[in-house]
Amino acid sequence: MKTKFYLVAVVALLALVVSACGTTAVSQASQPPLRTISVSGAGTAYLVPDIAYIYVGVHTENPSASEAVNQNNAQTQKMIEALRNFGIDAKDIRTTNFSIYPFDKYDPATGASTGEKYYAVDNTVYVTVRELDKLGELLDTVIAAGANTVNSVQFDVANKDEALKQARADAVKDAEVKARELADAAGVAIGEVQNISFQDSVYYPMMDGRGGGGAASEAAAVPIQPGQLTFTVTVNVTYEIK
Repeated sequence: MKTKFYLVAVVALLALVVSACGTTAVSQASQPPLRTISVSGAGTAYLVPDIAYIYVGVHTENPSASEAVNQNNAQTQKMIEALRNFGIDAKDIRTTNFSIYPFDKYDPATGASTGEKYYAVDNTVYVTVRELDKLGELLDTVIAAGANTVNSVQFDVANKDEALKQARADAVKDAEVKARELADAAGVAIGEVQNISFQDSVYYPMMDGRGGGGAASEAAAVPIQPGQLTFTVTVNVTYEIK
């Protein structure tokens, strides 16, 4: 009986406490939506390239797959030796493709299949050229050594960190100028930056094509003009409107 009495007493005491406190209501004024203005800014840097990347390779065809491979291996070895003798470091020569595939031979005059089955072998290396003034001479050298495919010459700047850093800073300043112009036109003022993102982009001049080894030794060095690279940074900035 005592246990039941104590339980009833505790419940009654809690009821008195709640009754004494009354109903408590917590209200919080809803925050007004944050007003913002979003703009884009751009920064550009112009640099003369000092490095190039080229794909050079050997393509062979033969009715025998093994003969096609053997011919390709011998020709590719001569090409790589020519690269090394020219002064290209081993770390700057990297094989990017080696493939063997069958194909049907067609008569070039009629376009009809001759019924012959041939095998084609491709071996392509990716070469980093660090002396651009010798690039044309290098292409002549590898073609004379047996390379018969040249797929793209891509220019770059070895160290462009400072250029991109300055371009990013210019892009942010450009975004701020635009934001202030828009805010003034709207009769408001900009506050703190709420969000910012950026994207770097660069245009790479390329030369595409295939070279044949036959006349290379008789011709002048391949004319290569690296020109100028354009680095562009775009930023998207969101400001608070005061």
